[in-house]
Amino acid sequence: MVAAHPGGSYMGRVPEPLLAIPVLEVELQADGRVRDIRVLRQPGQARDTVQLAIAAVHRAAPFGPVEHLPRPWRFTEAFLFDDARRFKPRSLD
Repeated sequence: MVAAHPGGSYMGRVPEPLLAIPVLEVELQADGRVRDIRVLRQPGQARDTVQLAIAAVHRAAPFGPVEHLPRPWRFTEAFLFDDARRFKPRSLD
């Protein structure tokens, strides 16, 4: 997701405080395309970051074939947004 969105992401230290932390559950199809995205956590402020996170997932897709993996083909990601509305996936922290 970071590679697909270089201007809207960061890889350094996570700033404190963060602007927002939306959490998404992404379900994939067998070929790695996005089947569904559910919002598991909507931030209390900067609610627009949810749509930024969803757009980042779609831009990064397809994620590669997952048919050889056990079902369900889902993953959860927290997006750590800074004040410039750039994100870092929590899984990279």
